[in-house]
Amino acid sequence: MSEIRNTADIMDAILAGQSVAKYTYTLVESEKQELNVENGNLKLMRTVFNNSCSLSVFDGSKKGAVNGNDITPEGLKKLVANGKVAAESADEDPCNDFAPDQGKDVFRYGVYEPDLDGFIERVKEFLAAVAKEYPKVNLLNVVASFDRWNWLSRNTNGTEFEGFGGKYGFNIEISASEGDTTTGLDYTGISMKDLNTPFIDLPGIRMHLENVQNSIHPETLEGKFTGPVVFLPECAAEFIFTTLYNYTDSDVIIDGTSQWLDKVGEKVAHESLTVSIKSSDERIVCGERATQDGFRTEDATIIDHGVLKAHMLNLYAANKTGRPVLKNTSGDLVVEPGDKTVEELIGSIDKGLLLGGFSGGQPGANGEFSGVAKNSFLIENGKIKCAVTETMVNGNLGEIVRNIRGISKEQYCDGGFVVPYIAVDGIVISGK
Repeated sequence: MSEIRNTADIMDAILAGQSVAKYTYTLVESEKQELNVENGNLKLMRTVFNNSCSLSVFDGSKKGAVNGNDITPEGLKKLVANGKVAAESADEDPCNDFAPDQGKDVFRYGVYEPDLDGFIERVKEFLAAVAKEYPKVNLLNVVASFDRWNWLSRNTNGTEFEGFGGKYGFNIEISASEGDTTTGLDYTGISMKDLNTPFIDLPGIRMHLENVQNSIHPETLEGKFTGPVVFLPECAAEFIFTTLYNYTDSDVIIDGTSQWLDKVGEKVAHESLTVSIKSSDERIVCGERATQDGFRTEDATIIDHGVLKAHMLNLYAANKTGRPVLKNTSGDLVVEPGDKTVEELIGSIDKGLLLGGFSGGQPGANGEFSGVAKNSFLIENGKIKCAVTETMVNGNLGEIVRNIRGISKEQYCDGGFVVPYIAVDGIVISGK
């Protein structure tokens, strides 16, 4: 993984030889070392190497974008030729562009040299701990991996960025059983910079093990009611992401269907909610350093104490609409904590739902959503009563962020986002 600069020099020569006057490209060399566990048994240790190149060629205001995995000189020649053909056949659009010169920089983040022996020992330690502490839990699939990559971006405006990154990953697929009764599946995963913490004590791991073990004998709710829902952090992150993309993403701003089209500077959410895309946060493992448009990544606050501060626009959408570009194309989400404990959030609810997961279709342009509650529990009289099954939840994304009743002090970080528990009023909860 040390030849990427030589490959970039070859790419530049090929582009010059084919008279490409304007272009931007990114080369990536990556390596994955992966250990698989199935049904509690170590099954496979493998190493996978992967190379790629993404290239955009410009012919005036026409843009051709191509990708390939062959970064040999012959492979790059074919990629450049395909890029030229794609550009020549594209439509004219003066909004096509990439960032002005951002200078030169080298980024180093995460962990680049792994301790594989220590990693394997942590996996074995986890398997033994689950067998001892959670005997009803079935470890259907465990994937422990170390990913390392080196990437380099260049363009004809003069920018040259190079990155060296690496991280450990730990993902589990679990169920629980007692006699002939078995739960549905639950999943979670986390990224790490080090091996300092036993895997069973990583954020969220015990919570998932306990929740699935407590879901062996779920109950079916009767009827329908409108009440509060406490979103577990991973589920809260999913709903916050969906809300941002439904109301602030490039496509909905360009086509004018966003409910928050002209709401920048106005209150769109409860004042307790502050949401940022924060790649520099030290809790984010290997956050973005450069955007897909070639900008140096900058942190951005999207909602500040309920007030919409920015749309999440790429450069094309910014040029198309005349609105500011967001110099961050990551999903490095950070939601600020609140002033209540999780116990206080749950304790304040007479009847509601603790929502661990959601399965539903894409929300409508107005934010309406409907789907099935997964890995969820009924709350009654301030206590978690039982796991539930065959339960639907319906609501509106915009109303969710406006009807927040509380945010937890505790934050959960999986290495890719930092999110608390969020309690919301006004969700329709339906049983049989």
